[in-house]
Amino acid sequence: MKLVAVTSCPTGIAHTYMAAEAIEQAAVAAGHEIHVETQGAAGAEALDPAVIAAADAVIFAADVDVRDKERFAGKPIVSAGVKRGINHAAEMVDEAVEKAKAAPAGDTPAPAPAAPAGPKLGPGAKLRLWLMTGVSYMLPFVAAGGILIALAFIIGGAEIANKVNGGEFEGVAYEAITDPTAILDQTGIAGLMFYIGGLAFSMLVPILAGFIAFGMADRMGIAPGVVGGLIAVAVGAGFLGGLAAGLLAGAIVMALKLIKANQAFAGIMRIVVIPLLSVFATGFIMLVVVGKPIAEAQTWLTDWLAGLSGVNAVLLGLILGAMMGFDLGGPVNKVAYLFGVGALASGDLTVMAAVMAAGMVPPLGLALATVVRGSLFTQAERQSGKAAWLLGAFFITEGAIPFAAADPLRVIPSTMVGGAVAGAVSMAFGATLQAPHGGIWVIPLIGDPLGFIVALLAGTAATCLCAIALKTAWKSKAAEAADDQSLVTI
Repeated sequence: MKLVAVTSCPTGIAHTYMAAEAIEQAAVAAGHEIHVETQGAAGAEALDPAVIAAADAVIFAADVDVRDKERFAGKPIVSAGVKRGINHAAEMVDEAVEKAKAAPAGDTPAPAPAAPAGPKLGPGAKLRLWLMTGVSYMLPFVAAGGILIALAFIIGGAEIANKVNGGEFEGVAYEAITDPTAILDQTGIAGLMFYIGGLAFSMLVPILAGFIAFGMADRMGIAPGVVGGLIAVAVGAGFLGGLAAGLLAGAIVMALKLIKANQAFAGIMRIVVIPLLSVFATGFIMLVVVGKPIAEAQTWLTDWLAGLSGVNAVLLGLILGAMMGFDLGGPVNKVAYLFGVGALASGDLTVMAAVMAAGMVPPLGLALATVVRGSLFTQAERQSGKAAWLLGAFFITEGAIPFAAADPLRVIPSTMVGGAVAGAVSMAFGATLQAPHGGIWVIPLIGDPLGFIVALLAGTAATCLCAIALKTAWKSKAAEAADDQSLVTI
């Protein structure tokens, strides 16, 4: 049987490639030929059209909208989230084979809609897909812009923001630079990096909104979504406003696309009428109806966050840390991460430090556990532990997924406990972070690096000890089977 597959996740880093590898191995083990397209952070090398034409069935393992789905029109499709592709790849392959066998015989497939879909998604699953599509396209702006700003502070010192934007720093008054082409001459490379990073960071909300709408209504959703996101920024509605703008723009475009036009008018509808009406309607509603209430809620949240101290701050770190360790790169993890990014943008640097420490802990803690008590883990998990050291160090929480997939009832509580400890300790020390990503690469940007490292070590140890305790008291079937097999071999 000839199969093709597409894998994709919001960050386009770990889940995407892990699902691709799992599906490919499952198909080969079952004696089938398969080609996999990974729509990841590094881009996608599209499947050869001849390979798609020859395929008997298609597998989608994706948490964001698969690009160019019309290529697979007429093919039997198995569609699920990327985690199912990692955890149950063999089942997906079997389903694809069964669908291929049940498909009508013939050399030419029956006509199918231009954008085939898998099983019907419920409202919650659709909402998650749309939001994760927006997050997926936004994250490169977060990483690039945030790290450029952080590097600017390292090179140019704390006063670099005042040199570019104007203001007083330690008794020295700086005038804002109004001509961007003069930034390099007047402030050096640090000022240039700060300016470019700031521009990238300023696009977070518009890109988030635009691609939420894209996930809902395809390309026609981008323009009203981006405009709605820009308005959200202008009125101070922030990330909450961006979410609302994206959903609003997508819903408006979806409604407009339901209007049936004759063939002569159809082209004008797509090129002029729908963009015109959707942009105006989204902008009008954001400015007149929902923008101000969301902005007030955003302001209240920011003020509450800025006022946190002592026990409340530790509690916030504990909650965010547990969220980071809950689904290891999934939607709950992303909510906590975006909360940290939002706090960073508003000037509170402690939340981002707690979030990053908590996100590094799950892979590091489980990697340590495979070293301390390797007998509690399967051979495959011990191999995953070697890679988890590096993934954790670079703040890629997804490095813990192989462990959670094999033993979720023991691993997920362990990663949540470790993340909560790391987040709480980081907030207790008041560690700060100026960059939204980077792991060990941005240690020089951390305020109170000793406190951050203590939080990281405490969370790693907590994850390790909790995992060992749970696995010792309640050993997984996979580990027991591995032990039995080793005894048979001996």
